[in-house]
Amino acid sequence: MKVTRSTVSTILTVVAALILLAALPSAMRDTFETGRGYLFSRQFFEELPQRFSGPGRFRFILQPLIAALLGWRGGVSDARLGRSPYIYGMFMDEKNRRELMRSGMNAVRHLVAMGIILDAVAQLLIYSQVHPGAALVVGPVLICIPYAVARALTNRVILFTHRGAGK
Repeated sequence: MKVTRSTVSTILTVVAALILLAALPSAMRDTFETGRGYLFSRQFFEELPQRFSGPGRFRFILQPLIAALLGWRGGVSDARLGRSPYIYGMFMDEKNRRELMRSGMNAVRHLVAMGIILDAVAQLLIYSQVHPGAALVVGPVLICIPYAVARALTNRVILFTHRGAGK
């Protein structure tokens, strides 16, 4: 059986969804018992520094780095195709918005699923419980922001340097 990129992506997405679904009952119980949601609560912000020093801290370097490299690759492709810079195009270029969104999601879907899984595992190791809302925010933020910025900047730099070289 040949394992394709699509199969790996599907497996990672299913695993991430199963982890979040499994954590949902305890998160809901915690919310009902305390009367507050964990995500963006005082406890969330107080515990955030523990994520940088606890198990899995290397992912705070590795995931954004890989996302930036994928963004660089996407920015080179955008420049070759004459597309708008990624972030600008997502908001202002109605004609290419859907294609930019699709190509961005295809590039980072593995990383987003891995980010969610790794954040859930790190929470389990550090706090002995998983907060699914936090895993849905922290993991993808480590990926989507560096990806979008790197893709947009790469496109701009290439277009700028080629314009300058053509003079």
